[in-house]
Amino acid sequence: MIKINIEKKIGGRYGNLELKVDTAFHLNAVTRILGPSGIGKTTLLKILAGLILPDCGKITVEDNVWFDQTSSYSKKIQDRQVGFVFQDYALFPNMTVEGHLRFGTGDDAYISRLLELGELAHLKNRFPKQLSGGQQQRLAILRALCTKPKLLLMDEPFTALDIELKSRLTVKLNQLFSEQQITVILVSHQDNELGENNSYCFRLTSQED
Repeated sequence: MIKINIEKKIGGRYGNLELKVDTAFHLNAVTRILGPSGIGKTTLLKILAGLILPDCGKITVEDNVWFDQTSSYSKKIQDRQVGFVFQDYALFPNMTVEGHLRFGTGDDAYISRLLELGELAHLKNRFPKQLSGGQQQRLAILRALCTKPKLLLMDEPFTALDIELKSRLTVKLNQLFSEQQITVILVSHQDNELGENNSYCFRLTSQED
């Protein structure tokens, strides 16, 4: 289990808020984080990745401490084995599609598999500016997967995809998640995204400071 009991002051569309989370996320499963815009969903993902530190609290993963405010400890980002799909993609403008994946792995067979999974094999030599929004979004997902993370954090990763493409992609992603035993935490506005039997929902609600 990922056990998280933290507090963080944040600003958002609702004014000054206190993000308070006391819950546990299942390992080797998909958990969808739901809630209105500006409530702290992205902040929660960044806290799990180590990109933002909570004001107080503790995070443990399988009894391994990732953050403990009382001992001023935060596990290094590079040691967390986390993949992150950012809402704005955060792609490297000077790298091709294939280059993004080679940045994380030298496994040619795995790179080919990811390109096929994302239906980007025919675009492997293109740069981000030569891709559509949906293609950039798929590349962001593949880039996050190329290091074979134990924890995959996805911030609204399917918004630029049409229904048919999204359906094909999510089937293949669920297969990969199961095979590699990846824990997925997904920010979404839909109850059924990446939904299979081994999936859960967690809803954030506002707590005004």
